Amino acid sequence: MTKNQIRVQYSGFIIFSSQIISIATGLVFTLLLTRNMNTAEFGIWTNIFDYTSYFALFSGVLPFWATRFMAREKVGTVKTSTLAQLSMALISTIVYFPAIVMITNAIHTQAYLAIYFIAGWYIFNFYMVAIFESVLRSMRPQVIGYGLLIEEAVKVAIAVTLIVGFGELFLGAILGLVVSAFVQILYYVWILRDQFKEHASWSYLKEWFKGSVAIAYNLIGGQLVSFVMVLMFYYAGSNTRAYYQAAFTFTTIIGYSASLAFALYPKLLSKSCPEEQVGDSLRTVLMLAIPLSTIVIAMATSFLTILDIDYAVAWPVVIVLTIDTLVVLIYQFYSSCLMGTEGFDAAGKISLHQLVKSKIFKVFTVPYIQAAIALPLAYYVLTRFAVVGTVQAVVYVVLITLGVHLSTFIGFYTSMHRSIRLHMDWAGIAKFITASVLMAVVLLLLPTPTTLVFTITKAVMGLAIYIGLLLAIDKQARKLFNLIVEEINGTIKALTGKTNSFLDKSPSQPSEN
Repeated sequence: MTKNQIRVQYSGFIIFSSQIISIATGLVFTLLLTRNMNTAEFGIWTNIFDYTSYFALFSGVLPFWATRFMAREKVGTVKTSTLAQLSMALISTIVYFPAIVMITNAIHTQAYLAIYFIAGWYIFNFYMVAIFESVLRSMRPQVIGYGLLIEEAVKVAIAVTLIVGFGELFLGAILGLVVSAFVQILYYVWILRDQFKEHASWSYLKEWFKGSVAIAYNLIGGQLVSFVMVLMFYYAGSNTRAYYQAAFTFTTIIGYSASLAFALYPKLLSKSCPEEQVGDSLRTVLMLAIPLSTIVIAMATSFLTILDIDYAVAWPVVIVLTIDTLVVLIYQFYSSCLMGTEGFDAAGKISLHQLVKSKIFKVFTVPYIQAAIALPLAYYVLTRFAVVGTVQAVVYVVLITLGVHLSTFIGFYTSMHRSIRLHMDWAGIAKFITASVLMAVVLLLLPTPTTLVFTITKAVMGLAIYIGLLLAIDKQARKLFNLIVEEINGTIKALTGKTNSFLDKSPSQPSEN
């Protein structure tokens, strides 16, 4: 599939659908942990990945450029980026092993050292999944959705077998994550097998590493912001980290809405994206992000209770984190569009001087501003108030990050809006909010369930109410619904052999939704 054949809404809905399905498998995996671990143990479990992220710090350096080069159909991109990323993955994993020994000694979690060691291979997998998904994003974005489903299925199968069958709690969880990601990698390798036959172009690598200084600059900034989580664990205890992760389990679902515009970035890079499609994509993202946010807030107590009754007290964290997630979602959409319009590297050459002057570098600088504000404030709150092990500590930290994210986005958009504007469909957004509020009223009037089946049933019913209301009041929603039905019918016919696959439409046939 060429860059002009990538369909933004089709690819987005495939990935979004996969993520929605993964909610069920992810919930099963999380329940296996929360129902068998106490709050402190769950805090330690999540803290493991606070440290692996630092050793996966440079995993996004090459994928950033690989996506841009692949969108512009530079031959040899896949093979070159894969070999280089493989080298970086092995080096990072090897460095992790001695470092984690010192870290566990410092935070007094030596008893879990074997689990930390296995997590080292999670770093390797993270590197390789990142590079494969970066090139697939510019070729066949929907494949990433299929890869997610494969990874989730294997993860749950291994975790259930080892945790339920053999009683190996931490071991079953970490092996589920590591082995499933490796299977996902094998699937991507098979999909990309033809691209591996191309010759590697080491001249690309020279350009990528030239621009890697700026990418590393961005990644380090992001890790500085995330250090807030380490401060919370260290100063407020493992319980607070567990409360945050419990809330994050459900608020992360809101971020799945961004996948509806996943293919927009390579379309912008390839200059094959009409201007109106940016506004349409944002509208589609918000059409689902707003009701999902409403459901999470309205059912916060029920969602937390199904993890374990001990987490129900964290409902204020869910509310604040939901708002923060929505703000970050809009900012990431805007920054992605901004970077997609930057063309200084279109010829396959990267000038560091031009990169520093570009809009991309401005986006990369934002995390440093956020870290400069958030870290001192979080440290002050966590060390000056008696918040050890409390929900209050988490709420304070999330409020700080929310304020930082909102203020920096407003400032950034104000300074950059001349480069690309967010065409907000305020009438459409008003309809989304109206339908969401009416849905929330119904959900709040219904009894508060505490079991898994009734909680999921109530959430699905709420989403069905929203969809019904929106279809009744919004013409564009009805049009989009009809397009989805057409895609489903096309898929069924293609699978049953009644017609040629709609994925293989010739360029002369309109296929962009």
